[in-house]
Amino acid sequence: MKLFDTHTHIFSDDFNHDRHESVARAKAVGVKGMILPNIDSHSIDALIRTSEQFPNYCLPGMGLHPTSVKENFADELQIVEEWFAKYKFYAVGEIGIDLYWDKTYIAQQMEAFRFQLRLAKRLGLPVIIHTRNSFDEVLSIVDQENDERLRGVFHSFTGNLDNYNQIIAYGGFMIGIGGVVTYKHGGVDKLVGQMDLKHIVLETDSPYLSPVPQRGKRNESENLTYTLNRVAELLDIPAEKVAETTTRNACKLFSIDFD
Repeated sequence: MKLFDTHTHIFSDDFNHDRHESVARAKAVGVKGMILPNIDSHSIDALIRTSEQFPNYCLPGMGLHPTSVKENFADELQIVEEWFAKYKFYAVGEIGIDLYWDKTYIAQQMEAFRFQLRLAKRLGLPVIIHTRNSFDEVLSIVDQENDERLRGVFHSFTGNLDNYNQIIAYGGFMIGIGGVVTYKHGGVDKLVGQMDLKHIVLETDSPYLSPVPQRGKRNESENLTYTLNRVAELLDIPAEKVAETTTRNACKLFSIDFD
């Protein structure tokens, strides 16, 4: 069985004591690769170091996370743009808008999001979009920026059916399903059964959002199997079919060829 984790922060300090072991555990359950979205300038060294420790397996993205958008966001965006000229990245991300923690910099978040969408279109790369308490704001900007060049994934999807339909109508986007689909009151489980598998990719967002029965513990890519099995149950199709299709979706989106 081939799986692909489209969103993990395995470069974070949470894995400093067992990063190699975590990768080994992921490989043991069939995870053939993973995308590592960046956070900000402070995480780049760890991101690059981890990618080079596991070449052709830990595949880096580069972007400015919305919770890192502060007064100096223009400087941070310049650093993001400069890195694309000197290193291979597979996505522009993690980008988006987050209004859960702090609304102080909402205008700056929107500006940074739009800048990075345009950067992705210029570079021909997919985007990894973060939408926490911000679907209206994110979708309004994507409405304006969407064209045949824009593609990506709405990571850790927690929207409603209207959000899903609007995203799919854009034409170039996948829906990232993670551990929340296993939560009793997460809400995503009510929608997955109405989704088309051709629009889904799987993710962990590790070390966050551990699926049941690992909830409360550090998440890691090995746990992708719990999300896989829950999605298969909700769609009433074999887990092998979900693994095959979502992995193919991920490879197409991020321009990866396992073979």
